Amino acid sequence: MAAGVYPYFREIEGKQGTEVDMGGHKVLMFGSNAYTGLTGDERVIEAGVKALRQYGAGCAGSRFLNGTLDLHVQLEKELAAFVGKDEALCFSTGFTVNEGVIACITGREDYIICDDRDHASIVDGRRLSFSTNLKYKHNDMEDLERQLQKCAPEAVKLIIVDGVFSMEGDLANLPEIVRLKHKYNASIMVDEAHGIGVFGRQGRGVCDHFGLTHEVDLIMGTFSKSLASIGGFIAADSSIINWLRHNARSYIFSASNTPAATASAMEALHIIQQEPERIQALWNVTRYALDKFREAGFEIGETESPIIPLYVRDTKKTFIATAKAFEAGVFINPVIPPACAPQDTLVRVALMATHTKEQVDRAVAALRQVFIDLDIIKA
Repeated sequence: MAAGVYPYFREIEGKQGTEVDMGGHKVLMFGSNAYTGLTGDERVIEAGVKALRQYGAGCAGSRFLNGTLDLHVQLEKELAAFVGKDEALCFSTGFTVNEGVIACITGREDYIICDDRDHASIVDGRRLSFSTNLKYKHNDMEDLERQLQKCAPEAVKLIIVDGVFSMEGDLANLPEIVRLKHKYNASIMVDEAHGIGVFGRQGRGVCDHFGLTHEVDLIMGTFSKSLASIGGFIAADSSIINWLRHNARSYIFSASNTPAATASAMEALHIIQQEPERIQALWNVTRYALDKFREAGFEIGETESPIIPLYVRDTKKTFIATAKAFEAGVFINPVIPPACAPQDTLVRVALMATHTKEQVDRAVAALRQVFIDLDIIKA
């Protein structure tokens, strides 16, 4: 703050699109998770407005008691069909899905095994669980196997992993995780927050991308990214969902999602399925941007997604780069510990289906100059 490079709580003065109004001028938005570009879509907005008029502003209670609408039930049915599971359960935020599900899905004699770069909501969920918590090194399948070998053979062993890792943009090695699942009689939960609307058929996620939906026991997703709203869900077989419906505390003791948010997410889900060209556009601009950032000399790691990390590897320079990028008209996000290791600080670029190649070119040019000025990359 004292140095004038504080990068948080920057005020946006309108809809989130590829360009946003901030402080009286427009900047390119490369810091959003709206991969499908639907947050400002008039169809999504109108669905929310219609629900607001029909159902009111809120539900005034939890799903468990007076807060279940037919809208919630319809969306759950559609989400379950979309990701290929028996049933789904909608929560008020994506964070509370992981917090509530992970805390109650296993018992005292069981094990939860997580990638060490799993999202903070997964970390908090396992902290609330009475099960033994184990971690393995990021995408290190040999280390995952070592952790599985520590577990009692007869116990439940739940492997929880991000499908797409939200800071680095790389994918979980789901085929190998599934192999180890069978070898050690484990179960799998995949967080598809950054996979839905991006990977798989019609954006069904990383599990579908690998053709392994049937091997994954629980699939989690959010509405706040590709589905242009707020909320989250868990999908699994009927017996698991029924257990969670009566035991997940963040579901039972939280007010249900608003009618407008629910209807908006449902409309976004319809659009994603009806407009395959939208996801194709996302991948076209993603591949273009990956090539341009590599050609410009940036270190972008192992990303395979619209999330492009530009490694800085210096906390102070990460803040300065973010501030200078904003001055140059590009909104990006800094990533520092605990979101990454101290030696892996980066600025995070994220693509939307609605970005143009010309906007990517402008961002690459501006960010390259910032990185050269800070001696992060060479001219």
